Amino acid sequence: MYVRHLGLQDFRSWANVELELTPGRTVFIGSNGFGKTNLVEALWYSSTLGSHRVATDAPLIRVGAQRAVVSTIVVNEGRECAVDLEIAAGRANKARLNRSPVRSPREVLGVLRAVLFAPEDLALVRGDPSDRRRYLDDLAAVRRPRVAGIRADYDKVLRQRAALLKSASGARFRGDRGALETLDVWDGHLATHGAELMAARMNLVNELAPELQKSYQVLAPASRPASIGYHAGIDIESEHPEVEVLREALLAKMAARRDAELERGVCLVGPHRDDLELRLGEQPAKAFASHGESWSMALALRLASYELLRADGSDPVLILDDVFAELDTARREALAAAAASAEQVLVTAAVLDDIPRDWDATLVRITLNDDDSGPTSAVQS
Repeated sequence: MYVRHLGLQDFRSWANVELELTPGRTVFIGSNGFGKTNLVEALWYSSTLGSHRVATDAPLIRVGAQRAVVSTIVVNEGRECAVDLEIAAGRANKARLNRSPVRSPREVLGVLRAVLFAPEDLALVRGDPSDRRRYLDDLAAVRRPRVAGIRADYDKVLRQRAALLKSASGARFRGDRGALETLDVWDGHLATHGAELMAARMNLVNELAPELQKSYQVLAPASRPASIGYHAGIDIESEHPEVEVLREALLAKMAARRDAELERGVCLVGPHRDDLELRLGEQPAKAFASHGESWSMALALRLASYELLRADGSDPVLILDDVFAELDTARREALAAAAASAEQVLVTAAVLDDIPRDWDATLVRITLNDDDSGPTSAVQS
């Protein structure tokens, strides 16, 4: 799989750019702040419908514009597929697949499969549980686009139930049983969608675990063995529970925490409270990993993602966003080795010294306008 064409309109710093890309290695070279990361961020957005740098879409729209457009043409086993995404300010986003509108942008998930390495990946180890949940959900949705719909349904129910909890808190003291009965209905909705989302995540973690262990061993052979597990806030015994078992466990936990939820007005039970456990030996990586071990764990998570996507049938596009400059020699070599067999590798770098010396790559140089108002061109050489 590779991206043949990337077009941007009013995306981040780019007013307009059209790039023709090829299989093999391409390096976007330019000083910091020139907009090179914005190019690969757009590709990641096309793959996951999210940015690796910000949690919302608003910052992706160029200042002064009402919308941004990301257009890609992806080639997979000789077949081309065009994806156009319109990111709107204050309105629902839109998408087209092979120039035809689709009902939801989620319908384009899976067309472009990519794995991105970036300096922000350190948050997978040292950041909040939300960073690790997002890693799981992004990967699960790229592999099984249906998961994106499950997550969207869950988030919608979560917001509605949270609003109901706030209103039901006062109704309880007034003796209003209607609000509490309505809450019972929403408990059922949350448990149904939450159980599906948890099952998808747990199945993914079970597949990731052996790949993560192997990748970490390659990156840090002298370190303690790495392992991962899914930490759920409900009582379950099996590593492969049925969806109905998860649903019943969620309902039981919500019943047990009902008073606490009404008192605080927030949802205290559900997969939005879960975490991906990262361990080195018997210790949690977040608390006990050194800086180098943390980087190795973050890289191992991405390499494990790459191997899972590759096992699904085609090489994902490998995106390396200014990551070589963050790594020591051993980790740079391990990452370069992983990139050696990829069908397409897209790299950003401030200087050529950050790129392995033996790489044969197409260079795309990013230049600025004379008035520093934004990138003016991306010139291939």
